Amino acid sequence: MLGCTAMPVPPQLRYTRAMRMVSKYDFERAFKTGGRARGRSVSLIAAPNGLEGTRLGLSVGKACWKGAVERNRVRRVFREAFRLSYAALPKGCDLILMPATPKLKPDLALVRAELEELAAKAWSKRRTPRPAEAARPTKETP
Repeated sequence: MLGCTAMPVPPQLRYTRAMRMVSKYDFERAFKTGGRARGRSVSLIAAPNGLEGTRLGLSVGKACWKGAVERNRVRRVFREAFRLSYAALPKGCDLILMPATPKLKPDLALVRAELEELAAKAWSKRRTPRPAEAARPTKETP
């Protein structure tokens, strides 16, 4: 489309690197200590991260879709739902999103509604870390 300019994204709706879980240790810690909740399209793990903001981790494997195009579409919808729901999510937690079923064709509105509901549910179910786990610092990204 010629002459079409993209609207800038307001700063409060941006998806920055600080909002992503990137280290293997953070994923392992979340899987060990996080509370879990499952909906029709999303399975979610919520674990405290010791930071002020909420971070997103995605786990979309080949069991969901064999083709990379379809897996990437699932990831894009999950990221967009997180970005739009960021203000309604619990603060100071890491959220890992996984497809609840194989061959998932996610709907943004459904994923967003489930994300807000399941994040609160999983956050209330989180396990308290053992002293050895709590003593290890998380790696902060700029």
